[in-house]
Amino acid sequence: MTASMPPRLAIPNEMRIVAERSVELAKLALNNYLRATYQAVSAIGDGDFSGAPDINKKAINFAERNVLSAFEFAQRIIQAQDVPEVVGLLTEFVQSQMQILTEQAKDLGETPASKRTLNSQRPPKRSRSSS
Repeated sequence: MTASMPPRLAIPNEMRIVAERSVELAKLALNNYLRATYQAVSAIGDGDFSGAPDINKKAINFAERNVLSAFEFAQRIIQAQDVPEVVGLLTEFVQSQMQILTEQAKDLGETPASKRTLNSQRPPKRSRSSS
């Protein structure tokens, strides 16, 4: 091996196949779990928590998208051929997820029920009294 060539990842093809299958099975199981969770949240009425189901649905949707991104990342890592490729994939994934999480947090913060919750947690304004 020359000094200019990055070290190859010595992962046998059979091991990659097993890893790919494991990722697929985990993804399927998580999708089933998220679907059941989403159905349960959808079944909850608004009650006294007006807007709460919207936040819950949004949060579950975000979680599902984030997990699917992680599975896609895992599948790409499994196919990586060398260490620099793994590092590049990891860097790209982390940067992308940070941007996505920032956008999701902003989106959740703009949900009407979220704004009401934040406003209700603020301490009441003090009135000046001449005691």
